[in-house]
This record gives sequence, C-alpha cells and structure tokens, in this order.
Amino acid sequence: MKKLNCCILLKTVPTKIYSIVDAIKKIEGVKKCYITYGRFDVVAFIEVSNYDEVRVISTKINELDGIRSTETLVEG
Repeated sequence: MKKLNCCILLKTVPTKIYSIVDAIKKIEGVKKCYITYGRFDVVAFIEVSNYDEVRVISTKINELDGIRSTETLVEG
C-alpha cells in the first residue's frame, strides 16, 4: 500500500516552541520536525497509511499547549 507523505506547518507561541518540537517528534508517524523562520514557526513531516491517520496526528498536534494554528499539505 502506498504511504501518504504530509507536511504540517505550524504557528506557535514563541516561548513554547522547543517543547512543541520535542512533543511532536514523539508522535508515531512523524518522520522529521524542525523549527523554521518566516510565516510558520515549525514544520513536521509525517508518513501514514491513510487520511484517517493524518487526522489523528493533526488532532494530537493541535491539542499541544502553545499551538496557534496548523496547515496540513498532503502529497498525493
């Protein structure tokens, strides 16, 4: 089965950025997570089997303290 690759762009509370990155790296399905500079503060790359898993990971990320907003881009 073909995997879905996604990029999740995050806007965060600046004082929470390091704890957010650490927490995201622990989520199953997350392959990479970096601090960025510009319009978004953090980018996370995920690899999952289906859109349901995208929703689950996105929900977990949005529940983290300090997340202002997210934008998910699905390759496919």
